[in-house]
Amino acid sequence: MKRGYERAQRVADLIRKTLAQMLLQDMSDDRFRFVTITSATVTKDFAHAKIFVSMLIDDEQKIKETVLALNRASKSLRYNLAHAIKLRVVPELKFVYDESTAHGFRISGLIDSAMKKSEK
Repeated sequence: MKRGYERAQRVADLIRKTLAQMLLQDMSDDRFRFVTITSATVTKDFAHAKIFVSMLIDDEQKIKETVLALNRASKSLRYNLAHAIKLRVVPELKFVYDESTAHGFRISGLIDSAMKKSEK
């Protein structure tokens, strides 16, 4: 019997929620306080997980540094994740910057400025 969505997606959601809590509460690096985990994908064999993050920072260099720091801390995060959730295989974590949120804010700003110009 098929459920509402497959196990890989449920595991990805669990990893996303748990990592978000870990970044806020357990990590000492202040750069991680600006990170929001937008989504996660897990391969069918649960060997790899791609974690998509967005940030409240607009500086491209700081974004690259933060994603690099997250990828450096991925082994520690994976270790802590293994203790937080009960899975036979805890996937390797790869963090990727998700530009969709920033792109949405830019488009929203353009729409707002166009609306202000049309009101004048």
